This record gives sequence, structure tokens and C-alpha cells, in this order.
Amino acid sequence: MPTGSGLGDVLPHLREALEGNGPAWLPIPTSDRREARRLSDALSPGEAIDDDVALVVTTSGTTGVPKGAMLSASALRASGTATHDRLGGPGAWLLALPTHHIAGLQVLLRSILAGTEPAVLDVSGGFLPEALVGAVSGMRGERRYTALVPTQLIKALDAPGAAEALADLDAVLVGGAATPLPVYERAKAAGINVVRTYGMSETCGGCVYEGVPLDGAKVRIEDGRVLLGGAMIASGYRGQPDHPAFAEPGWFRTEDAGTFDNGVLQVTGRLDEAIMTGGLLVIPQVVEAVLVTHPSISECVVLGLPDERLGQRVAVAVVPTAGATPTLDELRDHVVRELDAIAAPRELALLDELPLHGPGKPNRTKLRELLLAQSAN
Repeated sequence: MPTGSGLGDVLPHLREALEGNGPAWLPIPTSDRREARRLSDALSPGEAIDDDVALVVTTSGTTGVPKGAMLSASALRASGTATHDRLGGPGAWLLALPTHHIAGLQVLLRSILAGTEPAVLDVSGGFLPEALVGAVSGMRGERRYTALVPTQLIKALDAPGAAEALADLDAVLVGGAATPLPVYERAKAAGINVVRTYGMSETCGGCVYEGVPLDGAKVRIEDGRVLLGGAMIASGYRGQPDHPAFAEPGWFRTEDAGTFDNGVLQVTGRLDEAIMTGGLLVIPQVVEAVLVTHPSISECVVLGLPDERLGQRVAVAVVPTAGATPTLDELRDHVVRELDAIAAPRELALLDELPLHGPGKPNRTKLRELLLAQSAN
């Protein structure tokens, strides 16, 4: 899957997949041979697969054996149609994401469904927010959309003209990771119609917009865990027929904690990232939501590090705002005003940018290594 002008070569294959014709496809990155090899070795292209599988789309995990969500043409069409219905109708799409992940793929698939040619912002050399100005101005059609990850939105808000370009669009979907509330509010103040989305490869991408399930999507909570169901759910993982995440037909058991009240979903964090410190459970995303309201913080990630006394200690990696140098003491004080003292970070790393993997997700493994190395010194 190329990210620039070569997309014209793969659009016919995606159109065929969306129609439910031809073979199943495994999208892999053109620009990363090591990742392409890792995915190919794990997901066995060329071996038998159910006839109704159109795409095998990998999750964004970087450890262990890659998992490939098997998506049918009907699930992909249901997702794209529900998205257009929620946004106000089909339109032209601007691609600004890697195309081997579900978020970038969906930009292309929605374009095909809408009968429009996708505009392309080549991100093979990184995301340049200034390029949004020309890309958006060149889009045609009554309705125009794009999809970004939070880090891209942050960069666009800081780039001359980029925020104004995004404000010209009918909607800017933001997903892949949680959008910090200050960033969301800043984007809204700039006139950008930001739509926060929640979903994953296993749900054909976003299936909940601003907390409300799309038409055809279902949500329920079991013991604090989010379960997603409906027309856009994958049929399982390639080569893992008994995976417990798909134990109940038509439903996917996520690793997310959340609540679902009056038809609105609130995701509170990842169950597999919870920190047990001093015998108490701390959800990193809850602490992050408090920290990003500090004026010196642009982005942050909270995680747990091994600790002989506490079991784990709370640590935070921070990208400061321009010219700021937040201290650990002031960040602890900021957290304690809102949360129990056990949630306050005990270790701080200041970074120029967060290491990422997948579609804009913080690479917690790399961050943990950086923080452990800092502790050792």
C-alpha cells in the first residue's frame, strides 16, 4: 500500500474487495520492508481463507504475533454507509494517513462508496501540516471530509493556515488514540468540525462517533469492559479461530474499560494498561486527561514502571508546550487537585515528541524503555 501517487494502482483492487469479488487482500506498507515481512510471515498470504473475507487488516500492536482482522465486504460497506449517514451524506475525502491501517484504508473505501476520487497528502516522509492548505483547496464536491490522528491535529493547530484549511471541511474525523480535551476545545474554537471516533481494525474502524454508535453498531458493558457488535464486526482473526475476543458471534470483546449510559459511550482507559501501585488501581488515561489541562503540557503518556516498594510507580512522558519546562512537583500538585495522590506521577521525562506506532498511537513499549533508561542513570 503506497502513500502517494501510486494509490491509483491499488484502488481497483479495493473497489473489487468492496464489491465482494475477487481474492482477499492483506494490505502491507510499501515503505517499511521489515514490517511488510513481519505481517506476511505471520498472516500467511496464499493460504486458504473464507470466501466472504475481503480484507485482512492488521491491528497496530508491535509486540507478539500480529493479529489480522478478517473483514467482509458487507461489513466494510456497512461501516462506510453508516459513516456517511452520520456525517450528512457522501463526499470527497482527503487521505492524510498511512494506507495499510484501517483508518487510512477507510478513507479510500469511503471514497469508492461515494464515487469520488480521493485527494492525497503524501505522508511517506512525515506529516507536514502546511501541506493541508493546498490539499484542501484542491478538493471538489458539495461535502468534503478527512481523517486525522490527534498528533496531526495538534500540529495543524500550530501551523499557519492549516487550521483554517481544516475549518473549511465539513468534518474532520479524529481517532486512533484519544483526543485530549484541550486539543478538542481548541479545534472547535478554530471552527473545525472535529468528530471524535472510537473503533479499531476489528470494527472496520470507527463505529462510535462522539460517544454515539453509528447505525448498525451496538455497544454493551460487561464487568466494566466495552463490547462492540453489529454489522461492521470482523469475522475473527486470521489463523486464530478460537480467539476469546470473538467468542460470542457478532461481538468483539475489547481491552477497553468504559461506561454506556443513555446511549452514550465513555471509554475510560485500557484494561491491559492499568497500573497497580501501592495496592490501588490507576487507569493511565484518567491521569492523562487531568495532566493535559496543565498549560505547560502539549501531549503526555502515563504508564507504570516496576517499583520494589509499590509494585509499580506512576510515570509520565511529556511533550511540553513551546518554551515550557514543567517540573515533576508542579505536575504532581496539578494531579492531586483532581485525583487521589496515588495517581500523581513519581517520575517525569520531557521529550520533543512522542514515539508512535500504528495510526497515531503512543508507543508505550518504547516510552517505558526510555523511562527505565532514565531511571538507571
